[in-house]
Amino acid sequence: MEYRRLGSSGMYVSEIAYGNWITHGSQVEEDAAIKCVKAALAEGITTFDTADVYAGTRAETVLGKALKGVRRESYELFTKVYWPTGTGKNDRGLSRKHIMESVHASLKRLNTDHIDLYQFHRFDVESPLEESLQAFEDLVRQGKVNYIGFSEWNAHQIAQALDIQKQRGWTRFVSSQPQYSMLWRVIEKEVVPLSEREGIGQIVWSPIAQGILTGKYLPGKKPPVGSRATDKKSGAGFISRWMTDEVLTAVQNLKPIADGLGLSMSQLALAWALQNQNVSAVIMGETKPTQVKENVKASGVKLDAEVMTAIDAALGTLPETDPTKNESPNPRA
Repeated sequence: MEYRRLGSSGMYVSEIAYGNWITHGSQVEEDAAIKCVKAALAEGITTFDTADVYAGTRAETVLGKALKGVRRESYELFTKVYWPTGTGKNDRGLSRKHIMESVHASLKRLNTDHIDLYQFHRFDVESPLEESLQAFEDLVRQGKVNYIGFSEWNAHQIAQALDIQKQRGWTRFVSSQPQYSMLWRVIEKEVVPLSEREGIGQIVWSPIAQGILTGKYLPGKKPPVGSRATDKKSGAGFISRWMTDEVLTAVQNLKPIADGLGLSMSQLALAWALQNQNVSAVIMGETKPTQVKENVKASGVKLDAEVMTAIDAALGTLPETDPTKNESPNPRA
């Protein structure tokens, strides 16, 4: 495993992080989830990403159990706030009330006294931005949070927040957590250039495009039994955008490239995302320890310009690059 600094901060993260978005608490049983976390630790993964909303808060609880007994200083723990965690009108968004209540609930579920990186899970169009930022600043000053970041903000929203932080002398963002893969490149035109200037590193989710880039989904064929595309509780809706013969055929064109490098399709996808120098880590979410052990082999893989060009040629015009696709739905809508 190789490690990178998180943006301009002094904290290092494993360049492959372990995430439990639609696995812990829903797609796999608790015992299996714990085995995956143990496998991740054994392979040198030190960075674990979750959120209060995952699996209706159960994901944080499972991760807290899985990390019990592990020396707290030996890993980096990330979580987020924004999406509904209850039925009340204040159980969502980025108001000071919800942030403060959510962070304390997360700390309890994760069985820790501090969070290494606390992130706005989306941009809240209703809560005053300064109110949200002050709440995060207070958490840093209280020692409950070490670093702060955001997920799926566009460049304009990031710039707004950075201006307030600069004016107030508050803690600056060090991370962005966007969706990013060979097929979804909406951050490249605006978010990445701004992040590079401001010392913000990307911690990217879905680098394998919900499993599409594994190559296991074939054009004209039904999805494999037990795969994410067949599990309505755990990701079938998210993966559906890619389940077209055009996309699946293009993805099969990547197989000769992976084979020529001695990589699996998943390893190629992870390595591709890591070629972007603004990426601090890629998040993988696995359901089996064997998958963890295989995919960590993407760490340290260098793809030359010829390979990157071949990947672009294989996918053609299919990758989404429109920066306006990076948006935050209203959690109260």
